[in-house]
Amino acid sequence: MALPTRLAFSDVDETLIDCKSMFDFLDHYLGARYGTEGVRRGRRVREELTARAAAGSPREENNRTYYREWAGEPAESVAAAGRAWFADRAADPGFYISPVRDALTAHRAAGGAIVLVSGSFPAILDPIAADIGAAHLVCSRPEVRGGVLTGGLVGGPVIGEEKRRAVRALYDAHPHIDPADCYGYGDHASDLPMLTEVGHPVVVGDPGLAELLPGARLLPLDGAPAGG
Repeated sequence: MALPTRLAFSDVDETLIDCKSMFDFLDHYLGARYGTEGVRRGRRVREELTARAAAGSPREENNRTYYREWAGEPAESVAAAGRAWFADRAADPGFYISPVRDALTAHRAAGGAIVLVSGSFPAILDPIAADIGAAHLVCSRPEVRGGVLTGGLVGGPVIGEEKRRAVRALYDAHPHIDPADCYGYGDHASDLPMLTEVGHPVVVGDPGLAELLPGARLLPLDGAPAGG
């Protein structure tokens, strides 16, 4: 197998796909498994975490709080629900953010390797990674004991500085690749540690974030011309 010519790192939620997958999937899972009560629970979790974020609670802590809601759920049921969720959502032509998906497809066609880097988890991300041909998936990993999610994580949430560590680890694993030749795609300030590690950072939809990255290219989502 030929070695990749470059690495193309991409965040997922609101960068590659046009939704907040963790909330969307939680609603899908709880509604299907627990009916009306599950729908109410999903809404409560979303509202509580949104309020915490607005109050300045760190994203890493909010991420851990989210995963605690999964305690007691069978891992196989969650994985199967993730596949069903993806099949349903991916049927919508607006599910993927087309310019980012097209860019990643072009990198892969040119011999690059796609790396998805996300605070989301495998039940959601595995089908997406398979669909776009990602070579690597770096994400938050829920702890499983006896086939059941505990509500904890193995390691830390893949947010902020954890994304930088993930990028550097993959550079170590691919010493023939020059980081200056690599690309990164992100939409939020928590992606900055990842974007600062690549030679070609691309900011999706946020001009303010692009201004924080000298040399970054802005990929607008409203049809306006790209900057930088």
